Amino acid sequence: MDESPLLAVLAPRLRHFTAVARTEHMTRAADAIGVPQSTLSRGIARLEHDLGVALFVRAGRAVRLTRAGRTLLRHAERAVAELDAAAREIVTDADAVRGRVALGFLHTFGAEAVPRLLREFRRTHPDVRFDLAQGGNDAIIQRLRAGEVDVCVTSPLPSDPALVSAPMYDQELRLVVPVDHPLADRRAGLPLAAAAGAQFVGYRPGFGLRSLTEAWCREAGFVPRMAFEGEDGETLRGLVGAGLGVALLAPSTHVTPGVVELPVTEPRTTRTVGAVWVAERQAGPAVRVFRDFLLRSGPALLAPSAADAPAGSGKPHSGPLRP
Repeated sequence: MDESPLLAVLAPRLRHFTAVARTEHMTRAADAIGVPQSTLSRGIARLEHDLGVALFVRAGRAVRLTRAGRTLLRHAERAVAELDAAAREIVTDADAVRGRVALGFLHTFGAEAVPRLLREFRRTHPDVRFDLAQGGNDAIIQRLRAGEVDVCVTSPLPSDPALVSAPMYDQELRLVVPVDHPLADRRAGLPLAAAAGAQFVGYRPGFGLRSLTEAWCREAGFVPRMAFEGEDGETLRGLVGAGLGVALLAPSTHVTPGVVELPVTEPRTTRTVGAVWVAERQAGPAVRVFRDFLLRSGPALLAPSAADAPAGSGKPHSGPLRP
């Protein structure tokens, strides 16, 4: 296997030494690593001078290792292999700046969270191109399986062993009610069962928050009556403000006239947001670099900041990856 060009910069003397030790011939070693024989001979001589020992016994252009040379070779081959591997990894990561990433995400992250995430990523990888796909949880997972999406940001996270689900943070969902609703004064929090008699505004079937809303309501002892269904959180919030129902929604960074967000005390209305990708699919350098960035920086960039959102809206997830 050809050595990385960076190896000649990182460890030229070790590279020269191991080439001569392997071939036991100055000319063949010089040809093998593509340097003039005079350069190779001077490099070996300087190495022996600096170490204060002879590494080779010369017989014309043929050479053989001394005892000191054999000792150095054992360690030098490992060092050269490690440096070569590091150089290849660096080159691979550098190639990522010219790649393309297909990113899928929920509608709730489209207005601010994903643009903020991509802006920060492109500070260090300005030439990576993105294909963006928004949709409900079921739709973007389907596109992920079909190979149309490389990685997606979604909730709830799938338990399919064919997919890797990497939790990033937990997001509290609030009961959003009209400001003149009988429940609006319960600012300290209320059980979800208190909204059993209300009409609900919610996402269409196929959206993760729709399935979570139905599950939480069942846990609270009732089936929600959906008066309006939609695909956009801010639109649903506006319908609540118009007095058309109540909704379980992610906290908003914007003030919506006519609504109040109430913490739910029981059950725990919290969803885990994470990154998902196909376990066995080979990812290109750009996708791998973006995926690492997403897991490292996503919790802070996707979750509303403490200054922008109500308290408790997003907490980093510290648990293990869930396959």
